[in-house]
Amino acid sequence: MKTGAKLLIEALQREGTDTIFGYPGGSVLPIYDELYDSPLRHILVRHEQAAAHAADGYARASGRVGVCLATSGPGACNLVTGIATAYMDSVPLVAITGQVPTTMLGNDAFQESDIQGITMPITKHNYLVKDTSDIPRVVQEAFYIAGTGRQGPVLIDLPKDINTRSVKEPVVPEKVALRGYNPTYKGNKRQIDRAIELIVAAERPLIYAGGGVISSNASPELVTFATNLGIPITTTLMGLGCIPCDHPLNLGMLGMHGTEYANFAVTECDLLIAIGARFDDRVTGKIDTFAPHAKIIHIDIDPAEIGKNKRVDVPIVGDVKSVLTDMIAGLKKIGTCDAWQKKIKHWKQHHPLRYGKDNGCLHPQFILQQMSELLKGDAVIVSEVGQNQMWTAQYFCFRQPRTWITSGGLGTMGYGFPAAIGAHFARPDVPVFDVAGDGSIQMNIQEMGTVAQYKIPVKIAILNNMYLGMVRQWQELFYDRRYSYTELPPVEFVKIAQAYGIDGIKVESCDDVMPSLKAAVDCDGPFVLDFRIEREENVFPMVPAGAAINEMIGGHPRS
Repeated sequence: MKTGAKLLIEALQREGTDTIFGYPGGSVLPIYDELYDSPLRHILVRHEQAAAHAADGYARASGRVGVCLATSGPGACNLVTGIATAYMDSVPLVAITGQVPTTMLGNDAFQESDIQGITMPITKHNYLVKDTSDIPRVVQEAFYIAGTGRQGPVLIDLPKDINTRSVKEPVVPEKVALRGYNPTYKGNKRQIDRAIELIVAAERPLIYAGGGVISSNASPELVTFATNLGIPITTTLMGLGCIPCDHPLNLGMLGMHGTEYANFAVTECDLLIAIGARFDDRVTGKIDTFAPHAKIIHIDIDPAEIGKNKRVDVPIVGDVKSVLTDMIAGLKKIGTCDAWQKKIKHWKQHHPLRYGKDNGCLHPQFILQQMSELLKGDAVIVSEVGQNQMWTAQYFCFRQPRTWITSGGLGTMGYGFPAAIGAHFARPDVPVFDVAGDGSIQMNIQEMGTVAQYKIPVKIAILNNMYLGMVRQWQELFYDRRYSYTELPPVEFVKIAQAYGIDGIKVESCDDVMPSLKAAVDCDGPFVLDFRIEREENVFPMVPAGAAINEMIGGHPRS
């Protein structure tokens, strides 16, 4: 006979779980009692939202399913933002929540919330377990659903009496078989052949690669495919790292804060090959003017995404890695689109990313360039959300997949610091940096207690302009500089870090940037860098809301 809590821990071990991020409470005490003697590593965060973000960061950095645990009621509700973040970015996550006993369900019992109903729109699937014998099967199914097809979060809600009840150990199925759930991995051959015909005929082809390339572990196939055919690649925010930053075919990020040459290329291409991307509004701008002259091939594992926002000429439903492998086998070298590449090279030379380097101010772009030069791509970079995120995407050179972790679809401030904690446990072999703004870091700053307790060597680089920077930028450009509630009082972040026993440096000079970064990397534990940057620095280029992506503020006149 085994308790439900015991069955849960054993089921997690069978799925290969090694780390759980959580926070205890009354309804999950039976689970925590089992964890006391378990080989599973549990990281005690300081807020349940951080548990979800840490599990998310672990999943993105490792490619495995992340796990978080919270008690019922407020604990479960505090996971919601993290679950929604994972859902928007298709991150494999299993969230386990406690619940009041089954006899009290629906009675407004102490710390009861209908977390199953609350999270239904932001999970791939969720469970309310009402039979202890179902726990092994439910856990097996949850991991399978989270990690297959278009990945995403799954929630398991466990009433307290289900955890304490003892049952004869149930038989665990050898494999999962779910009626109605059968993701398509193999692309349709006829559609692949049609795509090949369009590629052969194209004169100005362009690849638009998204986070699905990284989820599918298809970066090698993408680079081979592009290199064989000489097709340039532009990536979404979530796709950064799927092709090395310095690869000659890489145009960097497209969209609202993308490179000018990537946005020009999209506007003038005659064939757009969308791979693991979803044509979201931050990429497309005014949808009618996005790739206006192009035939479109769309490869995605989720059929619901194909044709959702943009008409598609050749839809291919399937796993990116599988489809690209088939396309590489079916395509011979067809030349290297020399005239098209020459035009793009001209744009790159005349429309580079740029900022005011020589005016004596500490520019955030310079800090990111120095960080990139020091780390040489051998690190995991996590960001918060806002200007800090966009500057990192623009100026840090990502050479490998799963080294860039950020909240894309939901844009969750406070995400980066706890996600960096999770990334460390997935990749303890490399430095992990969280690039933050002074606004976003304060949303989960309590996690300094977590990194201090476990001596987690996460480095926090705060780009401190004493503003909610991205909102302030919009107020400057579109609201006549009426800075309504976006100015923040100065905070001595190094002193806060020291209160937790964490080292740090305040940096105000360009000459001190590289030495301070080296000091952070050389430190065995966590480290805080408080960079006092130019206060009204803006992220450029920028596509205004509702404009076409080639209509950029802060760019040079087109040539």
